[in-house]
Amino acid sequence: MANNWNIPNWLEIEVRERDTVCVYCGKAFTPAKVSTRTATSWEHIINDEKIITRENIALCCRGCNSSKGQKQLSIWLQSKYCKEHGITVESVAPIIKRAIANGQ
Repeated sequence: MANNWNIPNWLEIEVRERDTVCVYCGKAFTPAKVSTRTATSWEHIINDEKIITRENIALCCRGCNSSKGQKQLSIWLQSKYCKEHGITVESVAPIIKRAIANGQ
């Protein structure tokens, strides 16, 4: 069984257990009714929705996901948004650090 984004149930459970805050800015997730900016959003670290692996699927806030869009991770980390929000190579979650180390 998969969710609306074709993420298998077992992987969705694993990622939800791993990513309890935004993998980029580290902020706690809020219900969409409270704040759409910090609500949970599925993220493909490599911008290819066909790559559905534990290394490429993460949870981030809608603000970060919207800002990153289709940008490559290394390019996005240099953006004004990241600078304003204190998002750096050192501050991101381990899953993102691994993607950076692998050339993303």
